Amino acid sequence: MIRRHMLQAAGMNTGIPRWNGRIRTAISVSGAIALLAVIMLGSRLMGSEGLAVSLEERNMAPSPAHLFGTDWLGRDMLSRTVKGLALSIQVGLLGAACSTLIAAVMGLAAATLGRAADRCISWLIDVSLSVPHLVMLILIAFVCGGGMKGVAIGIMLTHWPSLARVVRAEALQLMSADFVLVSRKLGRSRMWIASRHLAPHIGPQLLVGFLMLFPHAVLHEAAITFLGLGMSPHQPAIGIILSESMRYLSTGMWWLAVFPGAGLLLAVWAFDRIGGHLRRLTDPGSVRL
Repeated sequence: MIRRHMLQAAGMNTGIPRWNGRIRTAISVSGAIALLAVIMLGSRLMGSEGLAVSLEERNMAPSPAHLFGTDWLGRDMLSRTVKGLALSIQVGLLGAACSTLIAAVMGLAAATLGRAADRCISWLIDVSLSVPHLVMLILIAFVCGGGMKGVAIGIMLTHWPSLARVVRAEALQLMSADFVLVSRKLGRSRMWIASRHLAPHIGPQLLVGFLMLFPHAVLHEAAITFLGLGMSPHQPAIGIILSESMRYLSTGMWWLAVFPGAGLLLAVWAFDRIGGHLRRLTDPGSVRL
């Protein structure tokens, strides 16, 4: 038993390859990019034929002709699911990217513009974190008129505070570094220091933060759309598909909810795995890569 554990610890002597964190991250990134490409390309290649009403083919179970079945109007569920996922991914990417940009600006401003700015930004972060994301997101989306624009703006304005706090802490730590102090002694401006010294160092944190924000953005978009406060009912969004399917599950039409829900969870899980791997790789305290 002891000898076996020693061989397993050695790794290379057992002939069993040991995948480190970098290999797992590369595999996860490749898989997520492939999944994203399949969804986006599939959404464009499918066209709008599958979304057309065909009463002759309504309420059909999954079959070779319709892999995900059809709904109560004869629309192909595979087309609706792929287009709904593509729409959710677009909203999630837009909202997460804008939230990451806001977090970077706020964090750098808090670290470079002095104590007054730091206190104001810290207070704003604390206030934003004290309000539940979903409640604030619903209010902002409603004020902005709903639809894709309203949901994207709501996600953008509600998902930045936690990442901004991380960026602020990292930037404040860098402000005491020797190369930053030398630049300040040489008369470099705060903008120059933030763009040349701080921004390159917080790049990994921003990338991880973006990948961690994306799953939350997609799920929150689906949640408020499911409640009828997000996308227009005429758009094939996943939240709308799931909301409409609730009326037909009791009749045995399980495919209306299973396939769209599974697709949403798969897309969210893939990007969450990438964010988790990258966070461990960029964590200085992680020694087992």
